[in-house]
Amino acid sequence: MEITDYYDIIFKRKSIKKYDLTPLDERALEEISNQLKNLKQMYDDIKTEVKILPLEQVEAKKKKKQAPHYIAIFSEPKNNYLVNAGYMLQEMDLFLSGNDIGSCWLGSPRPNEDVLKNSDLEFVIVMAFGNPQKPKELHRNGASDFKRKPLDEISTVKGADEIVDAARLAPSAGNSQPWFFTGDENMIHVYGSKPYAVKEHKAPKVKKYNTISIGIAIYHLQVAFEHFGKNAEIVSDENAKTNAPENYDYITSLKVK
Repeated sequence: MEITDYYDIIFKRKSIKKYDLTPLDERALEEISNQLKNLKQMYDDIKTEVKILPLEQVEAKKKKKQAPHYIAIFSEPKNNYLVNAGYMLQEMDLFLSGNDIGSCWLGSPRPNEDVLKNSDLEFVIVMAFGNPQKPKELHRNGASDFKRKPLDEISTVKGADEIVDAARLAPSAGNSQPWFFTGDENMIHVYGSKPYAVKEHKAPKVKKYNTISIGIAIYHLQVAFEHFGKNAEIVSDENAKTNAPENYDYITSLKVK
């Protein structure tokens, strides 16, 4: 099940909503568990915990949210922990898709109280996974199957369209696509949209899922850089921070070494 380059998977991955509730075999679950132990973090100083949970340990009341398995991520609630969680679990989304296993980020299901009590960390989000009800719908045919904003609406990056296009195709909560990118082929700055167009009581929830989504897009950027033979590190850029586009907050930058 090992995959060394996720780039091509980005262009065919699909969020699977309906699952065959038959559990995967033990060998597949063991390999998925081993992959979880080696997930890359955006920020190594954030303590995290990732668990595979069966359906009976997850509160997923709506049938369309049910799957045979879930990956739950828990985190130390410190600066950048939500973007870090999105970055980490998107590796699993691509890993599962590349091994012909369906997956989908889910906002409402959560571990039951027994699971929550067994972790000292804050629960962040779950990802459903398993065999899809319709195996033929596991993958897209290509980038044209995605419903995404055109590149010029989300980016002013110069000379790196193939890098940013990978982030453009990232999944996001409600397909909100809450990102914007500036910079060039040697340094890409990442911004997240402010939840300015929602009711005040909904803003924290929208911001949470938008921030997780930004982490997903950053992971796609990292995959694309590596695919094209470049090593990009996560850095903070003060100039980019003070020159954020209107209605966006600065998140981070990726700098080619």
